[in-house]
Amino acid sequence: MDKRYFSDKVVEWYELNKRDLPWRTTRDPYKIWLSEIILQQTRVIQGLPYYLRFIEKFPTVQALASASEQEVLRMWQGLGYYTRARNLHKCAKEVISKYRGVFPDTFEELKKLPGIGDYTAAAIASFSYQEKVAVVDGNVFRVLARIFGIEKETNSPEGKKYFTQVANELIKKENPDAHNQAVMEFGALHCVPVNPACSECIFQTTCFASQKNLQTQLPVKVKAKAARARYFYYFVFQKGKSMLMKKRDQKDIWHGLYDFHLIEKNKFKNPAKLIAEDVHLKKFADAASVVSKKYKHVLSHQIIHATFIIIKSNSAFQDDKNLKFYSVKKISELPKPVLISRFLEDNHLL
Repeated sequence: MDKRYFSDKVVEWYELNKRDLPWRTTRDPYKIWLSEIILQQTRVIQGLPYYLRFIEKFPTVQALASASEQEVLRMWQGLGYYTRARNLHKCAKEVISKYRGVFPDTFEELKKLPGIGDYTAAAIASFSYQEKVAVVDGNVFRVLARIFGIEKETNSPEGKKYFTQVANELIKKENPDAHNQAVMEFGALHCVPVNPACSECIFQTTCFASQKNLQTQLPVKVKAKAARARYFYYFVFQKGKSMLMKKRDQKDIWHGLYDFHLIEKNKFKNPAKLIAEDVHLKKFADAASVVSKKYKHVLSHQIIHATFIIIKSNSAFQDDKNLKFYSVKKISELPKPVLISRFLEDNHLL
């Protein structure tokens, strides 16, 4: 297929079918950067409300840089992959300190900022500054693999390099932003992972996958490892309406967020036995009550099975010096994993 034909056709489709999204009506690199970070591993329908709240709370990169990390994490709560939020904050600070509040205007310079890789740098460079550089995400992989019959693995280094090369050969110098938006939107709305609309496709007669009936085989992806099961036992100490919580500071999931005293096991355990075996917990045995509902929380490579044990006692808990009593109001303001918020809401503790 002629490269110019592909670009012209997909842009023509885009102009007729694109969604009306707020970051598409601006060339402000701050707003484009923010939208791209939020939409990494997040669907538009979920990410849009977060984007609007962030823009309202932090209308400029200066406002975001001036916020505390806790404020940013609290705003991010529910999106997951919290490293994105910490890098978002770090990047804003660096734009202020190193670039005087103005985002760099080239792909290579943008990649030097925290949390900005090839994909995000290409999006900002093309959407804000009209640089001829292709954006390559999951939608682009799928569209190019099917239309051009590319059988390289999309999540291998060799495959990513090849797809990026092809994508950069297809993009035109004129209006690279429209080309990038068009290919991504085509993948998101039309050439979808399951049941793509092939019978109504603008590339029906030239698409390799359609001609060979390989829509379910393309793109090719290395099979991911099975998710690891983890078993969390949370001990929720209550004094009146206040609860003991701590900030997670270990190198693990939910770094910087707040949860309760935690004992982790490699399989299901009887909470009563856990209490009886723990030198610090066993004196609270009579005050403990198990929340009967078991919680299952699925992350990208982990499945958390959580049990919450409420302990109502005015006695001090000596095992973890990082635990502090927080009021209900303060707890509502703390950044917390969604799992913790679900428990609090289900049990009317907030």
